[in-house]
Amino acid sequence: MHQIKITTQQMLDELNAAAAAAPRRRKNLNVHYSEQSPCNRLYNAGEPDTYIQPHCHADPAKDETMVMIRGQMGVVFFDAQGNVTQTVLLEAGGANVAVTIPAGQFHTSLMLAPGSMIFEAKAGPYAPLQPHEKGAWAPAEGTPAAPAYLAKLKALFST
Repeated sequence: MHQIKITTQQMLDELNAAAAAAPRRRKNLNVHYSEQSPCNRLYNAGEPDTYIQPHCHADPAKDETMVMIRGQMGVVFFDAQGNVTQTVLLEAGGANVAVTIPAGQFHTSLMLAPGSMIFEAKAGPYAPLQPHEKGAWAPAEGTPAAPAYLAKLKALFST
Protein backbone atom coordinates (compact mmCIF):
# COMPACT_ATOMS: atom_id res chain seq x y z
CA MET A 1 0.00 0.00 0.00
CA HIS A 2 1.26 3.49 -0.86
CA GLN A 3 1.79 6.25 1.67
CA ILE A 4 -0.36 9.37 1.66
CA LYS A 5 1.54 12.28 0.11
CA ILE A 6 0.98 15.83 1.31
CA THR A 7 2.29 18.76 -0.75
CA THR A 8 3.34 21.75 1.33
CA GLN A 9 4.03 25.36 0.37
CA GLN A 10 7.62 24.77 1.54
CA MET A 11 7.97 21.92 -0.97
CA LEU A 12 6.68 24.17 -3.76
CA ASP A 13 9.02 27.00 -2.68
CA GLU A 14 11.94 24.56 -2.79
CA LEU A 15 10.87 23.34 -6.23
CA ASN A 16 10.75 26.94 -7.54
CA ALA A 17 14.24 27.55 -6.11
CA ALA A 18 15.55 24.34 -7.69
CA ALA A 19 14.09 25.36 -11.08
CA ALA A 20 15.72 28.80 -10.86
CA ALA A 21 19.09 27.18 -10.11
CA ALA A 22 18.84 24.38 -12.71
CA PRO A 23 20.75 24.65 -15.99
CA ARG A 24 17.51 24.03 -17.96
CA ARG A 25 15.69 26.56 -15.71
CA ARG A 26 12.94 24.08 -14.88
CA LYS A 27 12.40 21.23 -12.46
CA ASN A 28 9.63 18.76 -11.71
CA LEU A 29 8.43 16.99 -8.59
CA ASN A 30 6.65 13.71 -9.24
CA VAL A 31 3.80 12.78 -6.94
CA HIS A 32 3.02 9.49 -8.68
CA TYR A 33 4.57 6.49 -6.99
CA SER A 34 6.70 5.21 -9.88
CA GLU A 35 7.39 5.92 -13.53
CA GLN A 36 5.29 2.85 -14.29
CA SER A 37 2.20 4.34 -12.64
CA PRO A 38 -0.87 4.33 -14.91
CA CYS A 39 -1.31 8.06 -14.22
CA ASN A 40 1.67 10.41 -14.04
CA ARG A 41 1.08 13.40 -11.75
CA LEU A 42 3.71 16.04 -11.18
CA TYR A 43 4.46 19.66 -10.38
CA ASN A 44 6.54 21.47 -13.02
CA ALA A 45 8.27 24.70 -12.02
CA GLY A 46 9.98 26.90 -14.57
CA GLU A 47 11.48 30.27 -15.26
CA PRO A 48 10.75 32.55 -18.23
CA ASP A 49 13.98 31.61 -20.03
CA THR A 50 13.30 27.86 -20.13
CA TYR A 51 12.58 26.46 -23.59
CA ILE A 52 10.56 23.35 -24.37
CA GLN A 53 10.67 22.26 -28.00
CA PRO A 54 7.16 22.01 -29.46
CA HIS A 55 6.02 18.42 -29.30
CA CYS A 56 3.03 16.10 -29.17
CA HIS A 57 2.25 12.88 -27.34
CA ALA A 58 1.41 10.41 -30.09
CA ASP A 59 0.04 7.70 -27.80
CA PRO A 60 -3.78 8.12 -27.98
CA ALA A 61 -3.99 7.54 -24.21
CA LYS A 62 -1.70 10.50 -23.42
CA ASP A 63 -4.03 13.49 -23.22
CA GLU A 64 -2.33 16.01 -20.95
CA THR A 65 -3.88 18.35 -18.39
CA MET A 66 -1.98 21.32 -16.94
CA VAL A 67 -3.29 23.40 -14.03
CA MET A 68 -1.59 26.70 -13.18
CA ILE A 69 -0.49 26.72 -9.54
CA ARG A 70 1.75 29.80 -9.48
CA GLY A 71 2.55 32.55 -11.94
CA GLN A 72 1.68 32.71 -15.60
CA MET A 73 2.19 30.47 -18.63
CA GLY A 74 1.43 30.71 -22.32
CA VAL A 75 0.51 27.59 -24.25
CA VAL A 76 1.00 27.61 -28.02
CA PHE A 77 -0.65 25.08 -30.32
CA PHE A 78 0.66 24.20 -33.78
CA ASP A 79 -0.41 22.22 -36.82
CA ALA A 80 1.89 19.46 -38.12
CA GLN A 81 3.80 21.99 -40.27
CA GLY A 82 4.58 24.28 -37.34
CA ASN A 83 2.01 27.00 -37.99
CA VAL A 84 0.54 28.51 -34.82
CA THR A 85 -3.14 27.57 -34.63
CA GLN A 86 -4.08 28.83 -31.16
CA THR A 87 -2.68 30.33 -27.97
CA VAL A 88 -3.99 30.37 -24.43
CA LEU A 89 -2.75 32.33 -21.44
CA LEU A 90 -2.98 30.52 -18.10
CA GLU A 91 -2.64 32.45 -14.87
CA ALA A 92 -2.92 31.29 -11.28
CA GLY A 93 -6.15 32.87 -10.04
CA GLY A 94 -6.86 34.29 -13.51
CA ALA A 95 -9.59 33.75 -16.08
CA ASN A 96 -7.92 30.64 -17.57
CA VAL A 97 -6.30 28.33 -15.02
CA ALA A 98 -6.06 24.97 -16.82
CA VAL A 99 -5.90 23.35 -20.23
CA THR A 100 -6.36 19.78 -21.45
CA ILE A 101 -4.39 18.96 -24.59
CA PRO A 102 -5.50 16.00 -26.69
CA ALA A 103 -2.97 13.36 -27.67
CA GLY A 104 -1.36 14.10 -31.02
CA GLN A 105 -1.71 17.91 -30.70
CA PHE A 106 1.61 19.77 -31.15
CA HIS A 107 2.15 22.31 -28.38
CA THR A 108 4.67 24.03 -26.16
CA SER A 109 4.42 25.95 -22.92
CA LEU A 110 6.23 29.16 -22.03
CA MET A 111 6.65 30.31 -18.46
CA LEU A 112 5.90 34.04 -18.58
CA ALA A 113 6.59 35.01 -14.96
CA PRO A 114 9.40 34.09 -12.56
CA GLY A 115 8.45 31.33 -10.14
CA SER A 116 5.73 29.86 -12.35
CA MET A 117 4.46 26.34 -11.68
CA ILE A 118 1.88 23.93 -13.05
CA PHE A 119 0.40 20.67 -11.87
CA GLU A 120 0.37 18.18 -14.75
CA ALA A 121 -1.40 14.87 -15.21
CA LYS A 122 -1.28 12.40 -18.10
CA ALA A 123 -1.44 8.68 -18.62
CA GLY A 124 1.58 6.63 -17.65
CA PRO A 125 3.87 4.94 -17.74
CA TYR A 126 6.44 7.65 -18.41
CA ALA A 127 7.96 7.47 -21.88
CA PRO A 128 10.54 9.91 -23.28
CA LEU A 129 9.48 11.79 -26.39
CA GLN A 130 10.33 9.99 -29.61
CA PRO A 131 11.83 11.87 -32.60
CA HIS A 132 8.49 11.86 -34.49
CA GLU A 133 6.82 13.52 -31.48
CA LYS A 134 9.14 16.56 -31.62
CA GLY A 135 8.33 19.43 -33.95
CA ALA A 136 11.13 19.09 -36.50
CA TRP A 137 10.27 22.62 -37.69
CA ALA A 138 11.35 24.11 -34.33
CA PRO A 139 14.86 24.31 -32.89
CA ALA A 140 15.88 21.64 -30.42
CA GLU A 141 16.48 22.58 -26.80
CA GLY A 142 19.99 23.85 -26.18
CA THR A 143 20.67 24.86 -29.79
CA PRO A 144 21.78 28.38 -30.75
CA ALA A 145 18.44 29.06 -32.50
CA ALA A 146 16.31 28.18 -29.45
CA PRO A 147 16.45 31.56 -27.60
CA ALA A 148 15.32 33.55 -30.66
CA TYR A 149 12.48 31.08 -31.31
CA LEU A 150 11.43 31.31 -27.64
CA ALA A 151 11.38 35.11 -27.92
CA LYS A 152 9.20 34.87 -31.05
CA LEU A 153 6.72 32.63 -29.22
CA LYS A 154 6.67 34.90 -26.15
CA ALA A 155 5.83 37.83 -28.41
CA LEU A 156 2.49 36.12 -29.07
CA PHE A 157 1.57 37.00 -25.47
CA SER A 158 2.80 40.61 -25.42
CA THR A 159 0.24 43.29 -24.72
